[in-house]
Amino acid sequence: MTVTANPPVRPRHGRPWTMVERNLMIYRHTWPVILAEIFEPLLYLLAFGLGIGALVGHVPGLRGDVPYPEFVAPALLATAAMNGAMNETTFNLYAKLTTDRTYESILTTPMSVRSVALGEVSWALLRGTLVSTAFLAVVSAFGLVHTPAALLVVPSALLIGFTFASTGLLVVTFLRSWQDFQLIQLVMLPMFLFATTFFPLNVYPRPIQVFIEALPLYHGIELTRAAFLGTTSAHLAVAVAYLALLGTAALTWAVHRLERTLRD
Repeated sequence: MTVTANPPVRPRHGRPWTMVERNLMIYRHTWPVILAEIFEPLLYLLAFGLGIGALVGHVPGLRGDVPYPEFVAPALLATAAMNGAMNETTFNLYAKLTTDRTYESILTTPMSVRSVALGEVSWALLRGTLVSTAFLAVVSAFGLVHTPAALLVVPSALLIGFTFASTGLLVVTFLRSWQDFQLIQLVMLPMFLFATTFFPLNVYPRPIQVFIEALPLYHGIELTRAAFLGTTSAHLAVAVAYLALLGTAALTWAVHRLERTLRD
């Protein structure tokens, strides 16, 4: 009698989308958190764009003279995409790593560390897209959108979210305690204020301009502002390449470090 050997059992690998589904289930009960991310840039728009904007008037050099609210609105949208992605892959992920120990149980399933990392970044992208789309709808209701090209801010926000979600994932692997989050804010807040969010680049001295042009948020704002205003320039290709390369490099390094952290 011939005995047929059973085929070897191949290891299963969980899908990154499983992490997205898990987060969707959780956020069904905590959706006001996402809603707050829409109101924060809206408050800045009301205070700076419409409030101070009445005193500033127009910003020269962008498609002619651009009203100050239209100058600020796309920058705030880019900032919302950045903050949503960074909050998800820094604060929330650090809590899962240290306080909740969420990943210890997840990794007993067919999920791999790579799938977990990709799933968390994918969820951050989805969250950022929801916030950016909602904010675009709000500024459209204010009458600040004048071209169909403004819809391109959604893929632009997606790229911004990918870059900062991947960067946040990498940064969180270096944190030693909750106090280290102050260092993140020490970087994020000045970048938010000075990366041409409220002032055009030409108001700064040239050495400061060079520094600002190296910031990822600056390139993100350039993308969203060009889409919002319907303008084009050669720099947009540089901005896309910069954000894509930075996000890919950060994600690759982050997965490597998470492998060491979660397997130790």
